[in-house]
Amino acid sequence: MILIVDDRQENILPLKKILELHRFSVDTAESGEEALKKILKTDYAVVILDVQMPGMDGFEVANAISGFSRARDTSIIFLSAVNTEKKFITQGYTSGGVDYLTKPVDPDILVLKVKTLRRLYEQQRELRATQDSLRKEVDVRKQAQEELAARVQELQAVLSTLPQMAFTVSPDGRIEYVNQHWFRYSADSNVFPQTHEQDAICDEWALALEQGTEFTREVRLKDLITGEFRYHLLRILPIRQQDVLIRWIGTFTDIHPQKLAAELLEQQVELRTNELLLKNAELERTNHELQQFTWVVSHDLKEPLRKIQLLNDTIKERYLKGNEEAVSYLDRSIRSSARMSSLINDLLAYSRLSNPESFQSTNLNTMLDELLLDFDEAISRTKATIVIDELPIIETMPSRMRQIFQNLISNALKFAKDTVPPIIHISAELIDTKDIDGTPSAEGAYCRIVVQDNGIGFDEKFLDRIFVIFQRLHNRSNYEGTGIGLAIAKKNMDKHHGLIWAQSRVDEGTRFILVLPVQQASQPVLSETV
Repeated sequence: MILIVDDRQENILPLKKILELHRFSVDTAESGEEALKKILKTDYAVVILDVQMPGMDGFEVANAISGFSRARDTSIIFLSAVNTEKKFITQGYTSGGVDYLTKPVDPDILVLKVKTLRRLYEQQRELRATQDSLRKEVDVRKQAQEELAARVQELQAVLSTLPQMAFTVSPDGRIEYVNQHWFRYSADSNVFPQTHEQDAICDEWALALEQGTEFTREVRLKDLITGEFRYHLLRILPIRQQDVLIRWIGTFTDIHPQKLAAELLEQQVELRTNELLLKNAELERTNHELQQFTWVVSHDLKEPLRKIQLLNDTIKERYLKGNEEAVSYLDRSIRSSARMSSLINDLLAYSRLSNPESFQSTNLNTMLDELLLDFDEAISRTKATIVIDELPIIETMPSRMRQIFQNLISNALKFAKDTVPPIIHISAELIDTKDIDGTPSAEGAYCRIVVQDNGIGFDEKFLDRIFVIFQRLHNRSNYEGTGIGLAIAKKNMDKHHGLIWAQSRVDEGTRFILVLPVQQASQPVLSETV
């Protein structure tokens, strides 16, 4: 805004019109006192000031304006029609004016001067605003530097109390600070401790420094006192502020005792592993010899049994006809020989469980169809009904899975009620977990197979006995068997990484539950001792 100060309206109006035509905002005052009051309230870019005025003249007004901080950027142009002498012009400049014009005034010249002075005013205001902004920025930076210095001192105080070697590194890799423990391994605070020749870290540290990533490494440092190399864990972390790397903080932690203990433990583990390998080899050799012994003994036992059975049958047919008492005794001898032969066969089957075998994709329905052919005579004799649902194709060891079903079906036929034909139902479903009560799931990783019968059942308080070899719940005179079948089934389920369990009540039948993975590991199961 432009302020025109003159005591005569006829002088003010032409100047005001001229300036307004050039789009200047113009204000007026008819005395020096009125002008000073307005200047105290409003910012003016230029003041056009008449020299000759009653009361305060233009020079006095200019001197007063120069004392106002609000008007420090305001330019004053003096106008005079009378005081045109050099001394008045000089007084005008010394009292704070930037120009002195005599009347009549050339309008174009006046407008150019006002434009120039207003532009100067605006530039000075912008410059002053920039200066204020820079001053604030300097204050902020100064405060930040002071806070940073305080934090650095606090950090160094913390690092000095650590039991480890601690140090800080500038973003460009120069060591800034080290604590007292540093000097046990380095005589110079600007030089890293000497590392073992096999633990050079220069290249790796240079890469971490370039990428700004954490650096961790085990190194051996030379102790300046003892001269020995001790294991340390070096860890250097980048510290960032507003995503800008400001420094690195590092520590060397002495792990020498732990490292020696770990090496000693590794040696002991290696020694123990070698011992176990030798023992395992010896155990496998012994197991193989035991298998060979079992085969030889079983052959030697079975051959005399076959002769005893053959001779007993011959004596019974040729020499004891009509002698019922002798036939009775001989039948008992024949049955004992048969039980002995069955026991030998079961023991042989149990011993073979230690042999390795591979898993194969198995169609359980096909397997059971073939297996039931072996039970034709028993099924016909007992008038049994066997119902087999659609079973999934899973990975098994076929011969062992056949043993499991063979023993379970044999038991179901054997332990049937006297007056009720056996009914055996075999079903399966996929479940989500390896658990007897797992939740059914179409995409389950495990298969639950249930073999259910309507036989004599048993009291579940004996559940912990039925899968133990030679354990029997029923009298041998009433039910034939060796007490090995369910032990074989349990052993085979273990090799399938599965579970076997039973649910039963006396006179209400039995449910045998099998849970095993749908897919097994591809490698064969290793042999183990029986």
